[in-house]
Amino acid sequence: MHDHTHIASAKHKSRNFDGAWRKTPGRLFGTGFVRLYQLTLSSLIGNSCRHLPTCSEYAYEAIARHGLWAGGWMGAFRVMRCGPWGTHGIDRVPEALGPRYRWFTPWRYWHIGRKA
Repeated sequence: MHDHTHIASAKHKSRNFDGAWRKTPGRLFGTGFVRLYQLTLSSLIGNSCRHLPTCSEYAYEAIARHGLWAGGWMGAFRVMRCGPWGTHGIDRVPEALGPRYRWFTPWRYWHIGRKA
């Protein structure tokens, strides 16, 4: 006889970042926009991401963790790296950004997640 009690006690995991994050207006707008894309267009033009987590999941987490400006740039650059000759594999959102990543130097976000 099998015991299935662990199934009932398991927490439902979202496909997006479920950690704690500040719910500022910019972050809510950005994550809402990504979620709208996931619910509508993703099934039509998505399903071909070469990374794990997918590009939309990455963008959602980046915006939730680092705000609309930094997370938006990180998500945009991640989508650009996802082309046929781009990077692939596991690419996690950094928990914290170093001092070189400033709001006035958005081009530096391109280097986050690139293979050395």
